[in-house]
Amino acid sequence: MASPSQYGVKYAVHIISSHFGDLVAKVCECLLRRGPLTHQNIARFTEVSASQVKNCLLVLIQQNCVQAFSVEHPGGVGDAPRRSTEYMALFDNINHRMRFPKFMAVVSQELDKECVELFQGLLQHGRLTLEKMIDRAKCGREDSTAQDATRETLSKLINARFVERCPDPEPHLSPPSEEEAPARKRTKSSKMAIEPETIEERVLAAAAPMEAKRFLIFFDTTTEEDGQKTEDSFLGVGEKRKSDALESDKELGSDGDQVLWRVNVQEFMHRFRHKACVENVRERLDGGAAVALSAMLETSRSMEKKVKTDNSVPLSINTIYEEVMKGEAGRSMTLDHLRASLVMLGCERGADESYKIDLKNIIEQAQNEEVESVVLERYGRVAYRIFRLLSKANRLLETDKLLFCRFPILHLWIRRRYQKFFVGSGKTNSCTWRK
Repeated sequence: MASPSQYGVKYAVHIISSHFGDLVAKVCECLLRRGPLTHQNIARFTEVSASQVKNCLLVLIQQNCVQAFSVEHPGGVGDAPRRSTEYMALFDNINHRMRFPKFMAVVSQELDKECVELFQGLLQHGRLTLEKMIDRAKCGREDSTAQDATRETLSKLINARFVERCPDPEPHLSPPSEEEAPARKRTKSSKMAIEPETIEERVLAAAAPMEAKRFLIFFDTTTEEDGQKTEDSFLGVGEKRKSDALESDKELGSDGDQVLWRVNVQEFMHRFRHKACVENVRERLDGGAAVALSAMLETSRSMEKKVKTDNSVPLSINTIYEEVMKGEAGRSMTLDHLRASLVMLGCERGADESYKIDLKNIIEQAQNEEVESVVLERYGRVAYRIFRLLSKANRLLETDKLLFCRFPILHLWIRRRYQKFFVGSGKTNSCTWRK
């Protein structure tokens, strides 16, 4: 995760200021510009009282914009190590607040009205317990009816992976061991240098709940016959849990009413990225290639570990075809047609006729097309042709090979008029394009 630019910080601060006021925005800006800080340092840098800083941090944590974590510091001679709590601003989560209307549109298309209302409450409050959700649903309904309806609605959202358990409120970030530190250093002999993880990546990884618990929910209900409590458990994937799993959850303190739930932003970003890729392929190639790509992405969605995945996981031709046949547009496709569409997509074929798609290449092509449209609109068709030639070549080109450069006067005018698009290579009449 790259650090945000100065314009990104300004945009994030503007979002927080418009949603929660200038005081909260001041604390958030301090964290964005200076990195993780303790409560005392935030108060010192912002010149805000400690109580006000505490309230601002509580608001930002409630809205999933700040993550707290504890870090261990080595003590002095004869002193034991000490721990301190630091706070880190989540830049991506702040920007995702502007995508809330899109999240609502997806939920309203796939689920019912009750799910939309509960989902809207999570967007508004950031994170809620089941008890708070039931309190919101009690308007004009009996307690038992509201409880059952809320539990059923929450189960639908979890099964669709639109809602997940909140991360650990204060994970411990242990310092890297002596064996791990040398492994992260760059070596001249290694071709692929290992990039060290950022603090944000380490904290989020430590705070993330186990995958088995991330979409897990169970409720304590009272039977009508004997009045004793029994556990009805639901899994996010729709499967029944075993009794020993319930025992382990009780030991960890996972009470269904006390677990905090929040919107699963990662699921929506997966969907938006996949939809953009499919629409771009449909426009550049044809409908068959879009159907094949959509089937591959839908099958491998649960196996993607992060949103910005460069390549999909390898899938067999039979697995892809099974997913293709589920849609109305894919029922008319044959295996030969599917193979031709996969070749058109540029999929890498394995020895056992398995295919994987280069998603990074599709995204880059879509971005280049968008930049080309901006150049055409702002600087005219001449600049557009030059920019397109350089972007397609994706390498240094001699100036004489550029379009219209056979005319000396026009060549000089182009170099002066559109100098901002060129990066010199140090050689005469050589240049490349930059974004």
